[in-house]
Amino acid sequence: MSRIGKKPVALPKGVTVNVSGGQIAVKGPKGELKRKVPTGVAVKVEGDKVVATRGDDGRINRAKHGLIRALVANMVKGVTTGFTRELEINGVGYKAEPKGKSVTFTLGYSHTIDFPLPQGIEAKIEKNRLTLTGVDRELLGETAAKVRSLRPPEPYKGKGIKYAGEHIRRKAGKAAGAAGR
Repeated sequence: MSRIGKKPVALPKGVTVNVSGGQIAVKGPKGELKRKVPTGVAVKVEGDKVVATRGDDGRINRAKHGLIRALVANMVKGVTTGFTRELEINGVGYKAEPKGKSVTFTLGYSHTIDFPLPQGIEAKIEKNRLTLTGVDRELLGETAAKVRSLRPPEPYKGKGIKYAGEHIRRKAGKAAGAAGR
């Protein structure tokens, strides 16, 4: 039995879950999320809890059982409190500016980069910190990864966009290598 899959997901006040036609819809104060339920797994609402069960003990259904429970838990947390992801912009002249539903980056290239934000994702910029917020954890992580890929941090000076708290393994430059001769 899946240890994660058999744990019920508690529903806070103000959150409603509707399961119909192979789709689960979670509605709360911050918004609404929908997801298709994979075959071989069933999701039921029992009072103020959501329970995931599987049809058989096959390898694939065991994996889906824990996965759908974790996804439902993320959906419930997203519509109640939401998720945030912080990125740091390091480098001389590197900056970001919000423009409506997009963010304009100046990252040392010969041009600026206009990054359109997906629906449901919002951005706040304070000095060199970009904070992305949203209710869909999967979409938020994907958007943060795309922003980071615009200029990944380089190992010599650490310039670029990195996640807040991410450690960049630094390399010694060629001057340090020549000093040992």
